[in-house]
Amino acid sequence: MSLSEKIRQLASRYADEFINVRRYLHAHPELSYQEFETSAYVQEHLKVLGVPYSVMATTGVVGIIEGQEPSSRVVALRADMDALPILEANDIDYKSTRPGIMHACGHDVHTSCLLGAAKILQETRDQWKGTIKLIFQPGEEKNPGGASLMIRDGVLENPKPAAIFGLHVHPQLNIGQVSFREGMVMASADEIYITVRSKGGHAAAPHLTADTILVASHIVVALQQVISRNRDPHQPSVLSITSFQGGHTTNVIPSEVKLMGTFRAMNETWRFRAHELIREIVEGTAKSMGAEIDLHIDIGYPTVYNNEVLHHQAKDLAIAYMGKPHVEETELRMGAEDFGYYSQQIPGCFFRLGVMNVAKGITSGVHTPTFNIDERAIETGMGMMAWLGASTNSLT
Repeated sequence: MSLSEKIRQLASRYADEFINVRRYLHAHPELSYQEFETSAYVQEHLKVLGVPYSVMATTGVVGIIEGQEPSSRVVALRADMDALPILEANDIDYKSTRPGIMHACGHDVHTSCLLGAAKILQETRDQWKGTIKLIFQPGEEKNPGGASLMIRDGVLENPKPAAIFGLHVHPQLNIGQVSFREGMVMASADEIYITVRSKGGHAAAPHLTADTILVASHIVVALQQVISRNRDPHQPSVLSITSFQGGHTTNVIPSEVKLMGTFRAMNETWRFRAHELIREIVEGTAKSMGAEIDLHIDIGYPTVYNNEVLHHQAKDLAIAYMGKPHVEETELRMGAEDFGYYSQQIPGCFFRLGVMNVAKGITSGVHTPTFNIDERAIETGMGMMAWLGASTNSLT
């Protein structure tokens, strides 16, 4: 029996087991950097499988599975474990038991798929060469990103992976499908915080103060020039001001107005050039209108970039495992993912796992209170992760 056939067989055999794992994780979600029970649960599963592991970044878990000739190649497989501060609205047996916390982005699925892949890889380790590093990371949903903390603590060393794979549920992709994309896949994400200040004053006498509402309004409009007049049209980016807070009554010009927003880009050089432009526009507008300004750009996740060579290997392997009709192309997305930290360090491939089933009414997007998946995706996800880990050629 070929390795691909063996992995498909084992994924089918163990699918129900890891659907139950997913249901347990879904019912017991934990917020970013608070994944203590989830971490312990993952550790216990690796212990039962006989997979040695270590703990880093407080709640992160790293397992090692050695096949034949362990030093011949090292490939990392990554899953995230944290949930979101969302009150679940689904009426399901495994609904979140923690009000206000929900696995609304599918990280319970990612963790279950990687645990399932670990079981398959452990059982087939005499049929593939090299070493597989299993990365279960905290805090994908919240800056500074658990991936950055795992890298800080040495997750990409001893042994150093030549490549890393990650998957993400895709609620707009049908069950039984996966998708890949070469090059830029997801955007960087930076947070913008602006405070406009003046001494304030009476609304009937705006000439005696700087009108913070007006200044802030001009800033919001002027910031659109960062995109419309400076961006290379071949480099997608988005700047959105999403919060405008100031003033409490009709006859007072407030002394302070606060703005918040996000900036997304697909090119790291343009990303930081845009930061300079944002600062110039904000400070220049405020100064010209007599107001003071505080500006903070919280630098978040970098772009997710799929290495071209690794992408083609992975896509060909996916076609061999699932058949060409089941492998699609991922659309370019301005959302962000801290997998970008890994892909900036070593060749990475971030792919999508279809979880939608229109007939069953499973269509809700991620980060919504009704998000759910067709759980048959677990079988596909764990099998694909095991197959990619066992079969990717070394890039070194």
